[in-house]
Amino acid sequence: MGSHSHIRILPVHVANKIAAGEVVDRPASVLKELVENSIDSGASQIHVEISTGGRKLVAVSDNGSGMNRDDAILSIERHATSKISDVDDIEKIHTLGFRGEALAAIASVSRFHMKTCCAGETTGTEIIVTGGKLADVRDIGCPPGTSIEVRDIFFNVPARRKFLRGEQTELSNIRAGFIVQALSHPMVGISLKVDGRETYRLAPGADLENRLRNLFGSEFQKSLRKVEYHSAETTVRGYVTLPAASRADRNEQYFFINGRVAGAPLFSYALREGYRTLLPADRHPSVFLLLEMDPGLVDVNVHPTKKEVRFRHPDDVRDVIITGVREALKSETTGVTAGTASKYEKKQETPAVADIQLKIDNLPPTRTFRYPRMPVMGNAEKTVSAQTGKVASSGQNTEEKKILANAPWSWCRVLGQIGSLYVVLETEDGFVVMDPHAAHERVLFERFMSDVLKGKVQTQSLLLPETVELMPDDALRVRKNLDLFKKMGFGISEFGGDSFVVDALPSYFSYASARILLIEIAHSLEQSGKRGGNEKWREESIAQAACKSAVKMRDKLNLEEIEKLVVDLAQTEMPYTCPHGRPTLIFTSFRDLNRKFGRE
Repeated sequence: MGSHSHIRILPVHVANKIAAGEVVDRPASVLKELVENSIDSGASQIHVEISTGGRKLVAVSDNGSGMNRDDAILSIERHATSKISDVDDIEKIHTLGFRGEALAAIASVSRFHMKTCCAGETTGTEIIVTGGKLADVRDIGCPPGTSIEVRDIFFNVPARRKFLRGEQTELSNIRAGFIVQALSHPMVGISLKVDGRETYRLAPGADLENRLRNLFGSEFQKSLRKVEYHSAETTVRGYVTLPAASRADRNEQYFFINGRVAGAPLFSYALREGYRTLLPADRHPSVFLLLEMDPGLVDVNVHPTKKEVRFRHPDDVRDVIITGVREALKSETTGVTAGTASKYEKKQETPAVADIQLKIDNLPPTRTFRYPRMPVMGNAEKTVSAQTGKVASSGQNTEEKKILANAPWSWCRVLGQIGSLYVVLETEDGFVVMDPHAAHERVLFERFMSDVLKGKVQTQSLLLPETVELMPDDALRVRKNLDLFKKMGFGISEFGGDSFVVDALPSYFSYASARILLIEIAHSLEQSGKRGGNEKWREESIAQAACKSAVKMRDKLNLEEIEKLVVDLAQTEMPYTCPHGRPTLIFTSFRDLNRKFGRE
């Protein structure tokens, strides 16, 4: 080794800026840390104000316990905290914060202004910090609680500032962070003001059900099932969506552990198992689950941002989530389905037939059909005599010949329904099992795709314009693609914040939920945008719209509607799969049946 030392202790201001890179990476991180401090202080009301996507201002004020002068000065020092005093305290953390890094890190990369006053005191304390340097401390008159203004984030760290995204993107992240905090503690009243306009005002004293209604709307709430399940160590409460209300992404999956938003790899596995056989691999439910357990059974000291946790008994946590979700989805009502168990017993799962039921009304017994009941084409070359069952010829034009050539059968009749969903058809060569939902998807997809490519999309005006409130990420996607939505036949305009007004829908999808259509299409547009191509967005977004508009598993269809669907499917170019590649028809020939019965 040389005589000159190469190792040195970093100055405090440099160490604070490095720490800020772990704790604070964007304005939304500032919001998270400040709101969590307010909740830890016992606040019942929190006000948040944002300017220019958080670049210019992130302000949080509360009516919590406040701080005296000495504590206020200490609070901006690194590793200064009131929440733990010994290393053993980390094993039983009841608060959201505990590291003592957040305020010091935030103050080191911004213009920081704090006012605080203890309840019952007449004089509070004002502290001003600029880029980590204490500029002023003085007495001030202010209401009980704490208010903090963070201005010009990263003004003294250009390398970090250039990594900030555009104003709308940063604002979207802030809104998403605000919603997380609002869901984690519904008892706390919280409001958000963006550039002088109030976006949210959520009353205190709410429960999760009310908070979800205020944030997502009553229409979304109809798709939720209540979860409540207890074990010896863990309780899981909250809500999950029915399979029919699934999404293409995981953006609406929230897990809270003792009031702290957190993630763990086992959550994804537990949801997959909970929805096993109910959702395809590329669909994801919306979940809002609150887990309660002894703080000693969960390690929150895994990462500086506290985003990920570890469990002492991960198998128990996983099993309680799986069981709670399965029990909720088996419930016939939206009421509570609770189970209590000290051990997790392996139970035989009951098929969730009630949730995938599609009833066909007016379906007479097979013996009443005159053979065969219906031709696939009304005026096609091959029609069927109701008395003889023989195929007869009649005149037809070129278009009819073309359609008949594409049809997967010359004639068929509806025999009945099995599994509370699938329709059984007899054809000239065997029998077919049809999935009505997948079949309707294919019909809608081809019709709408044809209109879009021709530039002749028909729209259906809504009787009453619908105001659609979206999650921040979804709203950002829709906002980026407003022109494309209009080309697809949507009458849509921004309504401020994350709201949109929809006054018209493409005619094929006029009975679908505007909110779900916007979310699904915007997601597919974003995905296709990443892969490039001018045509890809059409196929994927239209496929998503067709999926959401097709007859659902719990819809009721009459016999005439099923027969029309069979005819429409036979006239499509690719009748054998839905736009996502799932089969619409499964065919078994009479030859295969004869072989299986030993008749060949």
